Amino acid sequence: MLTGNESAELVVLSLLAEGSSYGYQLTKDAAARSDGHLRLTPGVLYPLLRQLENEGLITSSWDAVRAADATDAADQGEGRKRKWYRLAAKGKRRLTQRVAAYEALRKVIDAFVASPSRPEGSP
Repeated sequence: MLTGNESAELVVLSLLAEGSSYGYQLTKDAAARSDGHLRLTPGVLYPLLRQLENEGLITSSWDAVRAADATDAADQGEGRKRKWYRLAAKGKRRLTQRVAAYEALRKVIDAFVASPSRPEGSP
């Protein structure tokens, strides 16, 4: 069965399986995919990303973000930095495990939710 933290992990690993991303984009993608029902707040997302990186499930690198409207070389300085995250091979294996756990949980829940209505008073 999946805990709340494992569910957030499943979402983040699934998004990273589609390609590299940075924290704010992960937040936006999760909200967009869930029609706004899932919000990965900074207090949840960044500790999770740090944990996933410490476990070797994801890797990260810093990249300079340049202003889109910079017209000359003087305006195209370093800019601010953005940390990009990528799924590691170990993360792909964990994602497979989390998906299997989710499918098992869904199967159990479906046995109750998808079952036909029982007559009143029956067990």
